[in-house]
Amino acid sequence: MAVILDFEKPIAELESKLAELRHFSSNGEVNIASEVKRLQEKAEKLLKKTYQNLTPWQKVLVARHPQRPHTSDYISALITDFTPLAGDRNFGEDQAIIGGLGRFRGHSVVVLGHEKGKDTELRLKHNFGMPRPEGYRKAARLMQLADRFQLPILTFIDTAGAHPAIEAEERGQSEAIARSLEISAAVHVPIVTTVIGEGGSGGAVALAFANVVMMLEHAIYSVISPEGCASILWRTRDKKEEAAAAQKLTAQDLKQLGVIDTIIPEPLGGAQRNPQITILAVGDAIEKSLKPLLSLDRKVVREHRRKKFLAMGRVTSSV
Repeated sequence: MAVILDFEKPIAELESKLAELRHFSSNGEVNIASEVKRLQEKAEKLLKKTYQNLTPWQKVLVARHPQRPHTSDYISALITDFTPLAGDRNFGEDQAIIGGLGRFRGHSVVVLGHEKGKDTELRLKHNFGMPRPEGYRKAARLMQLADRFQLPILTFIDTAGAHPAIEAEERGQSEAIARSLEISAAVHVPIVTTVIGEGGSGGAVALAFANVVMMLEHAIYSVISPEGCASILWRTRDKKEEAAAAQKLTAQDLKQLGVIDTIIPEPLGGAQRNPQITILAVGDAIEKSLKPLLSLDRKVVREHRRKKFLAMGRVTSSV
């Protein structure tokens, strides 16, 4: 059953009427082809207008849509001979981050990504895509493995943030994230990151210290959620829409600010309306970004990544 966001309800009503008319016209008793065509054009026009004018908060809702393709979907469609690897060799396995070895369009790679889960059972299994320290330590271990065998690293970002529970802090959450960032900066192999949904806080950037950072058109990427930001600044979550607008968390804002490199277009109505086309577009974008990096010297690859992130936030002045 399709999940309908609040701002999509007028579109859903039109599409429901359209489905009813198509049912009537298919029984052969009534010919209402012209009315079906008119209603279809109206629905498509409304859908296009709505998605061309999404507010930042509406983008947040689209990025969190439960029916958007997940990391597991990208791995299934884009990675052949995938062999999952588990555990941090220290505490245990964290399924909020999945990863392993595979082949991407002829190239052996290491793949990592947040996995939120598609239903209640899987969401609980993957902890809603919020990793604990062992998840980040597993990610660091796989990055070191990639460096040892000179394999490019592909990462997929889709998390509200790192797991905020007491036990995660007791096991060194901040140190584990910092360690993942340290390893990302140290490896000599190309890293290509794609934000496929929600990129939240240090939980996201721990896997996103990359040579190329891409975002889907309606994905978001920010240091804190709009609700968390509103709670801090205004002492109420009710200001989340204002917070979303101020945070500049959309792909379009971040491309303009130089935080990301590429925006990957989504099908009209968002990735959730056509996951197959979205996954194919992401695969093409990854291939295009990865190809020139593979020909670079290992030291050049590492320096390229470091300089890219060190340059962020710098302000120059003629005064």
